[in-house]
Amino acid sequence: MEVWIANPFDNLPPEGCRPQRYWLMARAFARAGHSVTLWTSDFSHARKAPRKLAPGAAWGGDGFRLVMVPTPQYPRNICIRRFLSHRTFARNLLTLAELEPRKPDLTIASMPPLSSAAALSRFCHSCGSAFVADIMDAWPENFERIAPRWMLAPLRSQAKRIYRSADGISAVASRYIDLARSYGATCPMHLAYHGIEIPPETPKTCNARRQPPFRLVYVGSMGTSYDLETAIDAVRGLQDVALDIAGAGPKEHALRERAAGCGQIRFHGYLDAAAMRTMLADADAGLVPMFDDSCVGVPYKLADYAAAHLPVINTLHGETERLLDEYEAGTTCDAHSIAAMRDAITRLRAKDASALRAGAAALARLFDEKEVYPAYVAWAVSLGIQRTGTRSRFK
Repeated sequence: MEVWIANPFDNLPPEGCRPQRYWLMARAFARAGHSVTLWTSDFSHARKAPRKLAPGAAWGGDGFRLVMVPTPQYPRNICIRRFLSHRTFARNLLTLAELEPRKPDLTIASMPPLSSAAALSRFCHSCGSAFVADIMDAWPENFERIAPRWMLAPLRSQAKRIYRSADGISAVASRYIDLARSYGATCPMHLAYHGIEIPPETPKTCNARRQPPFRLVYVGSMGTSYDLETAIDAVRGLQDVALDIAGAGPKEHALRERAAGCGQIRFHGYLDAAAMRTMLADADAGLVPMFDDSCVGVPYKLADYAAAHLPVINTLHGETERLLDEYEAGTTCDAHSIAAMRDAITRLRAKDASALRAGAAALARLFDEKEVYPAYVAWAVSLGIQRTGTRSRFK
């Protein structure tokens, strides 16, 4: 089967980063014997800088082709230039797609961005191939905290058309499946959490609790969806607690100023895969300090922490809270409250460390890419077969 996968946001292993969802997905399709093209951007969303990689190569021996689409730069996650960049990415992707000698039998497009998912939906239906929308985030719903609903009506209409025209919908959280259904989607749907590579070795801090300080870790964006201010203020008032923050984002400068003079809080910038693994291995607990109105169901960082056998202090209610409770792998408190954050730290420290890490290790199996993506491949290939009504096209 000729399989296309499109996502402009994920980091790439050739840049020193761990493989993320769409790289692992492409690899799983390739290992199942399919011909795979991963379409991405020549602009790094995480670093906000152009990529310096030669186009057209398949790096790492993972058996698929990587095509980087020319994409304009944008300075922040929330700005007009980002939306214009998404539109250009969609237009340029479509131009390159038209030049391809072989058209896809199955195309999987991430949502967001809406523009490229909409363009690929139309393209697939024009050439008779199956189209799957893979929901990573709730767009435009997560912008309702910064813009009135009426301004988002065009984006909502676009999302509705994508959901209703898809041959299949997959998502990284149950709430996104429910979202697609609320738009009137009736196609087959599949829940596939963020799959990540689970290291074969046991994290070195898994067996026993270390001496103080109790080390918290945060890995991710420093954007408006994250309540890192409360985490910093909570740690400042605790003598035997430390906080390591890795990543970048628009609030980084303000957060560094907020933590100035506090030796317990360290900023590490953007880490490569090896450095991130080392930092997680040295931690006692991970932080998911997210606001509920971010509309996030299950964030990437929960999978990263679980893979490192780290219990979690979480402020995201809903599916993430339910998973932590079910696996006894952490605790949840309210955002915006320093007292609630300190109480959560105290409660977590009072629990049995070995039991918490065992719960995190069990939770990690939900995110094991060796389970998540082969199951995804089987589901998506069945949609491609149903779309054409014959298996012969895919032999």
